[in-house]
Amino acid sequence: MSTLAGAAARQKSVGRRKSRLGWNLLGLLVFVTAGFPLYWMLNTAFKPAKDAIDADPSLLPTGITLDNFGRALDISDFWGPVGRSMVVSLAVVVIGMVVGLLAALAISRFAFRGRKIVIVGILAVQMVPLVAMIIPVFLLLNDLGQYDRLTGLIITYLTFILPFTVWTLRGFIVNIPKELEEAAMVDGCSRTGAFLRVVFPLLAPGMVATSVYGFIQAWNEYLYALMLLSQKNQTATVWLGNFTTKHGTEYAPMMAGATMMAVPIVALFLLVQRKMAAGLTAGAVKG
Repeated sequence: MSTLAGAAARQKSVGRRKSRLGWNLLGLLVFVTAGFPLYWMLNTAFKPAKDAIDADPSLLPTGITLDNFGRALDISDFWGPVGRSMVVSLAVVVIGMVVGLLAALAISRFAFRGRKIVIVGILAVQMVPLVAMIIPVFLLLNDLGQYDRLTGLIITYLTFILPFTVWTLRGFIVNIPKELEEAAMVDGCSRTGAFLRVVFPLLAPGMVATSVYGFIQAWNEYLYALMLLSQKNQTATVWLGNFTTKHGTEYAPMMAGATMMAVPIVALFLLVQRKMAAGLTAGAVKG
């Protein structure tokens, strides 16, 4: 019996190792697939411009140069579009978090007539393709005198980032037990005080995660920025499109520009990575 039990245990152990190996290989495949475009962007950004248009490109760097970054900065103003993108993205995140948090709190904690309709409406708005709203948004902003203004672009971005923010924050708030607020109110806190002292600290990781995704959406948006702003007010994504002209595409400077555009996002992730991890796993265990 002991021999049979030992053999079964060994077979089970071998099965677990094979399963672990299979999952590791799958994870490695996903990592390579997702990371290769980033690697190719960096590889092209630092290689000589003539090698970037080689018909038989090399997977490994054949030479390293910084000339592409200088060329990218010389094509047109870089800091202006980046500054405007930063202003728009931060404004959208701040306004979206304030309004979205209040809306998510109302939907999660208060029972009112039409609550389910509001929730369904939030989901329905996210299902509408953004390209379908370009003409109505353009006409509306033109009538309001907000065409070719950053405020108009901020308002436009809020229309599709706010529903995402409300829906995401609602999920985090729902997983915070109401009993915690009730206990704080029994101890003498007002409803606002209970929220600030009890709920808000628990909600902070979720707010950070939501803010980062909202910032990325606003930072990377291209179509509305192209249609609603003129050349003098262009954002960073539209600036990146200047590398494609009637004479062709300058791939090496374009990849250098894309690398510089990625720096703020990478820096943001490095600053809030711990809060991001906590926010993404918040609510996995309820109670």
